[in-house]
Amino acid sequence: MHKAAPAHDQGDEDLEVGRPTAVAAGMSAVLHSVAHSVREMGVGRSLTSLLKVNQVDGFDCPGCAWPDPDRRSQTEFCENGAKAVAEEATRRRVTADFFARHSIADLAGRSDHWLGQQGRLAEPVVRRPGATHYEPVTWPEAYDLVADELGALADPDEAIFYTSGRTSNEAAFAYQLLVRAFGTNNLPDCSNMCHESSGAALTETLGIGKGTVLLDDVEDTDLIVICGQNPGTNHPRMLTSLERAKAHGARIVAVNPLPEAGLLRFKNPQTRRGLVGTGVELADRFLQIRVNGDLALFQAVNARLIARDQVTGDVLDHDFIATHTDGFDAYAAHLADLDPEAVRAATGLGTTAIDGLVDEVVAADRIIVCWAMGLTQHRNSVATIREIVNFLLLRGNIGRQGAGACPVRGHSNVQGDRTMGIYEKPSAAFLDRLGAEFGFAPPAEHGHDTVAAIRALRDGTARAFFAMGGNFVSAAPDTDATLAALARDSFTAHVSTKLNRSHTCPGEVSLILPCRGRTDVDPQADGPQHVSVEDSMGMVHASRGHLDPPAPDVPSEVEVVSQVARRLVADRTTADWVGMQADYGLIRDHISRVVPGFEDYDARVVEGFTLPNGPRDSRTFATATGTARFTVNPLEVLTVPEGRLLLQTIRSHDQYNTTIYGLDDRYRGIRQGRRVVFAHPDDLTHLGFADGDQVDVVSEWDDGERRAPGFRLVAYPAARGTCAAYFPEANVLVPLDSTAEVSGTPTSKSIIVRFEPI
Repeated sequence: MHKAAPAHDQGDEDLEVGRPTAVAAGMSAVLHSVAHSVREMGVGRSLTSLLKVNQVDGFDCPGCAWPDPDRRSQTEFCENGAKAVAEEATRRRVTADFFARHSIADLAGRSDHWLGQQGRLAEPVVRRPGATHYEPVTWPEAYDLVADELGALADPDEAIFYTSGRTSNEAAFAYQLLVRAFGTNNLPDCSNMCHESSGAALTETLGIGKGTVLLDDVEDTDLIVICGQNPGTNHPRMLTSLERAKAHGARIVAVNPLPEAGLLRFKNPQTRRGLVGTGVELADRFLQIRVNGDLALFQAVNARLIARDQVTGDVLDHDFIATHTDGFDAYAAHLADLDPEAVRAATGLGTTAIDGLVDEVVAADRIIVCWAMGLTQHRNSVATIREIVNFLLLRGNIGRQGAGACPVRGHSNVQGDRTMGIYEKPSAAFLDRLGAEFGFAPPAEHGHDTVAAIRALRDGTARAFFAMGGNFVSAAPDTDATLAALARDSFTAHVSTKLNRSHTCPGEVSLILPCRGRTDVDPQADGPQHVSVEDSMGMVHASRGHLDPPAPDVPSEVEVVSQVARRLVADRTTADWVGMQADYGLIRDHISRVVPGFEDYDARVVEGFTLPNGPRDSRTFATATGTARFTVNPLEVLTVPEGRLLLQTIRSHDQYNTTIYGLDDRYRGIRQGRRVVFAHPDDLTHLGFADGDQVDVVSEWDDGERRAPGFRLVAYPAARGTCAAYFPEANVLVPLDSTAEVSGTPTSKSIIVRFEPI
C-alpha cells in the first residue's frame, strides 16, 4: 500500500465550492493580476517589471511558451504571466536564518504552496551527513563539494542530471556539454513528462519533433481543432490569437472532457469589448469527449473523410498524398474495418457529433490542430498524435499557410532546451558535431529519461542527482516512489530560484544553490549579458533581465555550470569555461557551429529569428522514407471496471506547472483549497456518493494500490465515466511503470481510480 506524504498548511479546511464560470479573462483577470503583483513586488517594481515582459528590450515571460506577435502591446502578458513574474520578482527572501528556524522534517510537512510563498532563495546551503537542517556554505565550498561528490562516483552513469524548461539556451547548451564531458547522457528533463509523445510521433511521421505552424498561421486559418488543452489557464495569451482568428473568419472546435472557460467565451482585457462588453464566443462546437478517446475520434473522422471522397472525389488532397506521403493504401484499408461501437465506447460521442466535426473539416480549406498534455499523457499518446498527422495529411494540411500541427508547449524554453541538446537519446550527428567543436569523444550510449532515472535511483544504480531548475519531486509521477528514490542518494544538488518540494528530500549530502532568474540583471566579466529562448513555434529571441538579484553574489545558471565545469571537467575538452562565463556570446558562437539553424546566432538573436522547419517551409520530410508517413494505429478501447472512474490530472487557474500561486480556481468555482475531485453528478450517484463527500482516492495498478487521502468530491459537468484532480496532489496516484508506448511519458491522464469514504 502506498500512502501520500502529509502536507499541512494547505488551507483545505476553508475550501469553498461555487459555480464554474463560462467566461475567461475580463476585468477579473486584470484585478487579480494587479493584486497578486502588488502583493509580491510592490507598486513600483510591478509597473517596471510588467512593462518589460515579452518586450524586445525586456525579458521572456517565465511562464508559458506561447509566441510573441510582431506587433506587441505595451502590456504583452496575461494574468498567469503576471503571477509568474511576481513569483520570481517577489521582495521576500529565504536566507540561512530561515533554514535555521525550519528543519528539513518541518519543511517536508509543508504544502507546495507554502514552500513557494517563502520567497527567493538568497544563499547557498548544505545538508551534511546526518544533519537535520540545511546550513550556510560559501560559494567556493559549494562548487568544490559538487565536483568532489560527482568526481567520487565509480561511474559517470551513477549521476542523474535533470533540467527544467526555464533554463535558457545558453545555460542548457553549457549544461549538456558539462554532463557529456563528465561522461554520461543521463539528461532527463521535463519534456519527458509532457510533450515527449508529440516529439516521438512527429519525428516519425513528419521528420521533425516540433509543430509546423507559426503564429500568423493560427491567426489566419479556416478551422482550428483544439484537443486536450485548456488555454484559458495554461496559455492565456493564446486566447488573443484565437480571437484574431475568429475575426478573420475561422471556426473553432474544442475537444475536451471538461468544459473550459477559456474555450467558451473570452473577454480580452486589452479591449473595451473585453472589459465592459460580452467578449467573444470562441468555440463554435464543443465535443465533450471521454478521457483517452481522441485516437478513436480522429480515426472515425478520417474514415468518414475517406468514405466521402470515394463518392465525390474531392475531399482528399490526392496530389499531396501522391507526391509527399507514403502508406496511404495500408492506412485506408485499416480504417475500412473501424468498429463504430468501439468508437462510441472510446469517445462517448454519438454519430451526430462526429458527423458535425466532419462537416466542419470538409468546409475548411486550411486546418490547424492544437493539443497539449491532455493528449500526450496516455499509454496510446504517440498513436493518437500519429493519427492527428494522418488527419492533416489527408487534406494536405502540412506545409501551407494557415495549416498544420500545433503542439502547444508549456514551459517557456522547454523546446529550446531540447534543441540545445538536453536529451537522453542524442543523435550521433549531434554528438559528432559537439565532439568536433570541443575536442572530445562524447558518450554514445543513451541515458535515462525521467522514469528510468527514478528507477535507477530507486534501485541504487544511480547515486547522485543534480537538478538545473524545476521541482522534480512534484513534477514526477508516483510521488512516494520518487521521494524514496531521491532519499537513497549519496548526493543531491538543486539549482533553484525558490524553495520547492524537492529540497525537502535531500540525499546524504545535499546542496540548494540559488540562481538568477529571467527578471534579474546578469553582469559578468565582459559586461551585462542576455540569454535567449525558443518559443513553442520555433522562434528564437533574446531575454534581458532588469532587476537586482536576491543577493549580490547569487550567480546565473551559466555561472553555476561554468564554476562546476572548471572544477570537474576542465581538462577533458577544449572548452573555455572562464571565457564562456564572462561572455555568453562565446556560447552562442559554439551553438552556431553545433546546432543546425543557429548560424550567426549571436548577431541574429538581437532581432530574433525563426528556425528552419522542413515540413512547414518546403514540404520536405526527414523521415525514414523521405516523405510524410501515414501510419496504422490499432484502436484499443481503455475499459474501466465497474465502480471506478478514469482520472486525469489537471492544473488549477492559480498555478503554473508545479508552482502554486494561490488556492483558488475561480474558473471552476473553487476557493481556498486544492484537494478536490471533479466528477459528473450522475457518476457520483451511480457510485453511491454525493457532492461534498470526503473520500480517499485510490488508484489501482499491477503492483498494488496508491492512495491520495482527504479529497472532496465536486459535482461537475465532466464527461461521463471520468474525473479530474489537480497535480501535484494527485501525482501520487500515477504508477511509475504506467507510461506511454514509445515515448515513456507517465500516463497522468489515464488513471483508473475508485473512491473510499472517510
